Amino acid sequence: MTVYILGTLDTKGTEVEYVRDLLREFGLTTCVVDTGCLGEPTITADISREAIFEAAGGSLTEVRKKGDRGNAVTLAATGAAKIIATAHARGDVSGVLSLGGSAGTTIGTSAMRALPLGVPKLMVSTLASGQTRPYVGSKDIVMFNAVVDIAGLNRISRTVLSNAARAMAGMVKLPSSVKHESEKQDRPLIAATMFGVTTPCVERARQVLEQAGYEVVVFHATGIGGEAMEGLITDGMFAGVLDITTTELADELVGGILSAGPSRLTAAGRKGVPQVISVGALDMVNFGAPDTVPEKFKGRKFYQHNATVTLMRTTMDENRKLGEEIGRKAAAATGPTVIMIPLKGVSAIDQTGKPFDDPAARDALCEGVRATHGAVELFELDCHINDAEFAEAAARRLLKLLDQ
Repeated sequence: MTVYILGTLDTKGTEVEYVRDLLREFGLTTCVVDTGCLGEPTITADISREAIFEAAGGSLTEVRKKGDRGNAVTLAATGAAKIIATAHARGDVSGVLSLGGSAGTTIGTSAMRALPLGVPKLMVSTLASGQTRPYVGSKDIVMFNAVVDIAGLNRISRTVLSNAARAMAGMVKLPSSVKHESEKQDRPLIAATMFGVTTPCVERARQVLEQAGYEVVVFHATGIGGEAMEGLITDGMFAGVLDITTTELADELVGGILSAGPSRLTAAGRKGVPQVISVGALDMVNFGAPDTVPEKFKGRKFYQHNATVTLMRTTMDENRKLGEEIGRKAAAATGPTVIMIPLKGVSAIDQTGKPFDDPAARDALCEGVRATHGAVELFELDCHINDAEFAEAAARRLLKLLDQ
């Protein structure tokens, strides 16, 4: 098993060599991958830059001829991802470590995102203290702040790089047989989605599922949470899905900050995984502090969740569209699927006397689902989403699908 080290060896050769030598001192096998294209490499790579661009369907000669740095980075990222994925498929990747600035981070994390959960992935980056979602996505990538520019070895960069090498060595060398007591009895996994305003429902449902012998993994429906769940469903991690909180669909439709993208609510259906779908927190769209709400929403109904979270009530029209989307996506599922709707409210603040109470919007949501769900079973319960009755019914319905 090998630790792959990615870097542009024309500009980061010295630093890559330093990390490589440390990993070798720690008893690890290494493979240096050159992702550069402009100057000449300062150390010898195990996988050349020519091989990287060929894997992406191009050539180093063509890239140099065009002189387009953006295109070069895109191709290098594609090629590196393909080479790392291929190496992993043949069982030869124990970890991936990369270092660089914006281009190196784009290339290195592209390769890391091609790997499944659990393979150690460490990116030493000058961008690690900023917005990292474009690089990390839904993967378990460690972003290691370079602190200084990766442009030569000095007292600070040596400290950072040596710590990064030690971290990678620790992740790779710690025996996989060393497990916490709770890991020793693996049970089938259930994915569930939760928001603060649907917590009582999901917590009660989890108790029912755990009593039935399942382990429940809860994803916070904050955009990246839904994205991570969809990815892990695609990877085959889950026996079933309890998608109580589909709120990210509202952010995608209306333009909030917690969207999980247009493919949300598709992975379980595509994989044939049994799923129970509900409409949790579709009464709201998420924004940051009040001054971050776009001007076009002036006049809408808002609720200040806290100083940095502003919630906007979805309208009747938006609810109808959301219901239609849920129905369509459920109807396209290839596996056992059920939709469950609580008629008395979809979140803690959508019920009688609460800020987002809106019976007409709830009715529109139901109408949308009814119009598109096709042959998928639809259950409408005369209770609130956080009532124990609804939570238990949803959990038991999923257990029934799993038994089938």
